[in-house]
Amino acid sequence: MRHTPPVTPAPAGPRPLLPSPLQCVEDDRFARHGVRLRLKRDDLIHPDLPGNKYRKLVLNLAAATAAGHDTLLTFGGAYSNHLRATAAAGRLLGLATIGVVRGDELAERPLNPSLARCVFDGMRLHFVDRATYRRKHEPGTLAGLLSAADARDAYVIPEGGSNSLAVRGCTALGEELRGSTDVAAVACGTGGTLAGLAAGLGPDRRALGIPVLKGGFLGSDIRELQRGAFGAPTGNWRLDDRFHCGGYARTTPELLAFAEDFEDRHGHALGLSVERLYVAKLLYALTALSEEGAFCPGTRLTAVITGTREEPAQSSTSR
Repeated sequence: MRHTPPVTPAPAGPRPLLPSPLQCVEDDRFARHGVRLRLKRDDLIHPDLPGNKYRKLVLNLAAATAAGHDTLLTFGGAYSNHLRATAAAGRLLGLATIGVVRGDELAERPLNPSLARCVFDGMRLHFVDRATYRRKHEPGTLAGLLSAADARDAYVIPEGGSNSLAVRGCTALGEELRGSTDVAAVACGTGGTLAGLAAGLGPDRRALGIPVLKGGFLGSDIRELQRGAFGAPTGNWRLDDRFHCGGYARTTPELLAFAEDFEDRHGHALGLSVERLYVAKLLYALTALSEEGAFCPGTRLTAVITGTREEPAQSSTSR
């Protein structure tokens, strides 16, 4: 259950645009409440590793190469942006990559655009059944997956890329915003970006997470990530679980209409195309919260733009 990539182009080192740009947004839905909205354009950091993908991978890649690993192995669903970013990072740095993909039924189907891009960038795909995939965190199951994928010596990056090194990498995001924001908000999948963002902001600034999955599990996950990275959770973040629109990769007509309207208002001036699975939910949430009076007049509110609009809407990627 593997898919072997063709020969890929010669590697070249990534050249990230850091700090990422900060753009002011003139929007009456915020201005009439005294809120100043800005966009932190992490989607512009790198053409192959945009947004939180670069920040979450950079220290993991350094650790892998420092330890002498020549192969990266990670996990994701059929449309996982994390798989795509890891494959691109491997190509850029000359490392082999293996993607363990949820759903062994996919092995016999044509590759979708996301998985085809992974293969183009040099990733070898290893499909596993969903029951095994759910147990991938168990030591015995993980050892079996590494053996089956012929990757016993690979450097393992978890699903979504969120581990202690990823969280530490995301502290730079908060540090870049310390002097320019009061509240920094980000859409959350695994929670690693929010965990690092909050720590980097410092205790006198607040971080707000908008989960894109339902289930209410994310708060405990973020606290565990912060314990692993910093020894204890920070107290300057919160989650608002009301805006997942039914779960990951789910949208509503209202959300899609909002995203189109936001693009009509600001897309041309800002060079922004609103990604639907994460960014649209974030901006929709912030607009609703502003209308609810959740932010004090004078608040400098920053929305972290973590992705571009190339993800297929029917995605079934991991959290």
